[in-house]
Amino acid sequence: MHLTSLLIFAGALLVAAGSPGPSIAALVARVISKGFRDVFPFLLAMWIGEGIWLSFAVFGLAVVAQTFHLAFVVVKWIGVAYLAWLAWKMWTAPVEAKAGDLPKEDSPLKLFFAGMAVTLGNPKIMMFYLALLPTIIDLGSVTVVGWLELTATMAAVLVAIDLSWVLAAAQARKLLKSPRAMKIANRISAGTMGAAAAAIAARS
Repeated sequence: MHLTSLLIFAGALLVAAGSPGPSIAALVARVISKGFRDVFPFLLAMWIGEGIWLSFAVFGLAVVAQTFHLAFVVVKWIGVAYLAWLAWKMWTAPVEAKAGDLPKEDSPLKLFFAGMAVTLGNPKIMMFYLALLPTIIDLGSVTVVGWLELTATMAAVLVAIDLSWVLAAAQARKLLKSPRAMKIANRISAGTMGAAAAAIAARS
């Protein structure tokens, strides 16, 4: 695949993915509330989910997504329910931890499935790829190598963007030292997470 096509794809994805959406809102809320150490299963699932949608678009499998529409709807609502539950936990989280007592972390598997639910529950990601890719490449002639190049480009862009958001959220968390500040942060994070759940639920 031509380097120019990959650069155009990367630039468009950078603009689209860099704008905070439900996935980024959920990620930032999680980091501010509980730190960044346990978010990587969530991130990995988001990147895999994006790769799945990209693959559907590249190989013309939009029909498959429509055929299994009910499955994607179920996945979407599982993600909404989990994000709403996380928002409730953040809203009611204690602001003072006892000495030597660390906050209980969600299991990596739960976070991974939450990330998959958030991403696969958003078919507009595939619609973005379906709208963009035909303008820069001939989808009918894409080889496995071309698909791998697109996927690697997508992964590089998303990793850079998402880790930048994680770093920014982690720095913001460091500024929140007092119980009052932590309570405000927890409530803001809960509101953000709830808004992310609502945004996903409202999408058709």
